[in-house]
Amino acid sequence: MLGIIGAMDQEVAKIKEQMTEVEVISRAGMEFYKGILSGTEVVVVKSGIGKVNAAACTQILADYFQPEAIINTGIAGSLCAKIDIGDIVLSTDVLHHDVDAVNFGYPLGQIPGMDTLSFAADAELRRKVKEICETVNPDIHVYEGRIVSGDQFVSEKSTKDKIISWTQGLCTEMEGAAIGQTAYLNRIPFLIVRAISDKADDSATMDYAEFEAKAIEHTVGVMLATAALYA
Repeated sequence: MLGIIGAMDQEVAKIKEQMTEVEVISRAGMEFYKGILSGTEVVVVKSGIGKVNAAACTQILADYFQPEAIINTGIAGSLCAKIDIGDIVLSTDVLHHDVDAVNFGYPLGQIPGMDTLSFAADAELRRKVKEICETVNPDIHVYEGRIVSGDQFVSEKSTKDKIISWTQGLCTEMEGAAIGQTAYLNRIPFLIVRAISDKADDSATMDYAEFEAKAIEHTVGVMLATAALYA
């Protein structure tokens, strides 16, 4: 079974439309759609926005459905000049950009008590999804690198520059690191798949509405093909 998480309705609605034999299970105010997608048993769920929602959703997915792997699909703001709106970023690892326990002797971004700074995504799953991305969306570029998360919509260049200065992240969003951390704790392979909807700077608000739908379209095609891997 494959678990697919999106933060918003828009990120999972078109995936749900392609499912058959659907059963809806409600937990913690979230609706988990269990069914068949591309010949594979999947659970698709909208977590809600932010790291707490994402972590709670992932833990329920782990406890109740025990998926073979978890994929988080959605949109993000670019932190790299060469990555354009519409391009896709696949996580090598994920990092919390809003965690600061430096005064306790931890590196910036590391959660106290955790044995790692960032959480590594599954390399083999990433390799397969990269091939799928290049086949399904030949008109865009696919990048592999660190994805960073925080409980804020980054829309100012000064904030963007500060995050870039120490994270080496390729894009920023609000759920991936929480999903990655929870998957890591449960020893479940995971991958964050993000289409770029804005530049995470002073143009973000203007870009977001215009490009959100197109970015999501790119990820939906990838999810349909990725599900078939687990058939």
